[in-house]
Amino acid sequence: MQVNQIASFQMAKELYASHGIDVEKALEALAQVKVSMHCWQGDDVRGFLNRDQELTGGIAVTGNYPGAARTADELRQDLEKAFSLIPGKHKVNLHAIYADTDERVELDQLAPRHFAKWVEWAKEQGLGLDFNPTCFSHQKSADGFTLSHPDPQIRQFWIDHCKASRRIGAYFGQELGQTCVTNVWVPDGYKDIPVDRMGPRRRLKESLDEIFAEQLDPALHLDAVESKVFGIGSESYVVGSHEFYMGYGLQNNKLICLDAGHFHPTETISNKLSSLALFAEGMLLHISRPVRWDSDHVVIMDDELLDIARELVRHDLLSKTHIGLDFFDASINRVAAWVIGMRSTLKALLRAMLEPTELLRQVELAGDYTTRLALMEEFKSYPFGAIWDFYCAKNGVPVREAWLPEVKAYEKEVLSARGSKLGEAKKLV
Repeated sequence: MQVNQIASFQMAKELYASHGIDVEKALEALAQVKVSMHCWQGDDVRGFLNRDQELTGGIAVTGNYPGAARTADELRQDLEKAFSLIPGKHKVNLHAIYADTDERVELDQLAPRHFAKWVEWAKEQGLGLDFNPTCFSHQKSADGFTLSHPDPQIRQFWIDHCKASRRIGAYFGQELGQTCVTNVWVPDGYKDIPVDRMGPRRRLKESLDEIFAEQLDPALHLDAVESKVFGIGSESYVVGSHEFYMGYGLQNNKLICLDAGHFHPTETISNKLSSLALFAEGMLLHISRPVRWDSDHVVIMDDELLDIARELVRHDLLSKTHIGLDFFDASINRVAAWVIGMRSTLKALLRAMLEPTELLRQVELAGDYTTRLALMEEFKSYPFGAIWDFYCAKNGVPVREAWLPEVKAYEKEVLSARGSKLGEAKKLV
């Protein structure tokens, strides 16, 4: 660590301390946060099962940047490179299509053994794993319906797939000693206005009831359900709406997943957290960056991310909230996309931890809104960057933009040998 970094840190630490903010305590709290980094940014949501299957389910990844991972080994290599540039120990979020196996296996027949290599790797890296059933990009989801499908045989296929996914998640939790969150999202819906809105939702509820009937140890595994306002091919009606999953999650003690891009373009999830937290067993956040729609741009430290972080910190919600990233961009270096998104998320949390929350709460209760606004604005320019630089250096990762040359070198030495995709892939939204 350089002398100027230590000096800047000490000066910033003293400045924050003058407002009663314990910087060391904030850094200890940040070190406890595990963000689940999504594997599908590394290969544009192709996976390793049925790679020739056309992407469906409202999925559209644009771009043709060279270097997408083609095998599980390549993907793990890229993940390792990204984590070497990100402070802290975190988790990796897997979809079922990322099974690492030589067997030809259908989704409803997946078992823990098909992910044994991922578990072995996670143990070596000191990482946790989260999981998702893959209810898209399959011939049995071609008409846009899975767990709410009117055909009972097709519906049972997806039920069995989700059951298998939960057992895989519990296996992750048992082997790694970290609770695995298995999140259920399905693309079911209609492009145009339906006559029967209730029927598909009744079928979805019945499917979920069957999926969750098997009791799993919550210390090892937690279930989450994820909504969406619309998607490509489901513009007029989505079976798994926010109201549906909020009701289901509250009634059945499941984590409710809020995806930053799964609501109306003028709607934000930050304002939902304090309400949902009063009633929900827990929450799962998919941090993304929608631009005009659920376009899943690389996460940056924008106003909404900062507001999400503030809500989590101000209301002490980190202990009941699981944070994951969910974006995919094939127009830039994929490893860099991970690093930018993860570091931005952690920086936003640190900024929130370095606010004088108690003081702001006191002046608000006293009706002194002038002081509240003045302090909130002034703290935007406080030197949290010096604290972040110290935290990165302390964790042995590059400070500021020093990580970028490492990614560029990795691209030249490793990624460039893989070539580029043909045409455009499609991406999970």
